[in-house]
Amino acid sequence: MALESPSVVDENSDLEADTGGSNPQGANMDPTVRCSTCGREWQLTYELEELHAGNRAIEQFALDHHRHTGHYPDNVSPWTATCRACPAEELYLEERPAMRFGRTHARHTDHEVVVTGPDGEQETVEGAHVTHTDR
Repeated sequence: MALESPSVVDENSDLEADTGGSNPQGANMDPTVRCSTCGREWQLTYELEELHAGNRAIEQFALDHHRHTGHYPDNVSPWTATCRACPAEELYLEERPAMRFGRTHARHTDHEVVVTGPDGEQETVEGAHVTHTDR
């Protein structure tokens, strides 16, 4: 996500958000997410206070935004896990859950699942085996 000074970054995630800089008295310090497609930006107060998303507020917003608009906010690209044998396809914002879906689906169905990262690199999951493939 687009950012200005300083950013909030979850150590386990590639997602970032603008915190708005220093805190003048009474200023809202909740992270801000931008979407150039929508031409808008949002403070994540709702995700923090109402949904209690905590350090997953940015991820929760990005997933909700995609669910309702069909696109992700700025600088968010999903990991895609796609089954080659059936219509199963899942989108994730981090590699770990995408690979978990691939391994679990392959294990239960004996189908081959391709996990594609935001950079286009692919890994193929077959049963319990993962192989790296070029784009």
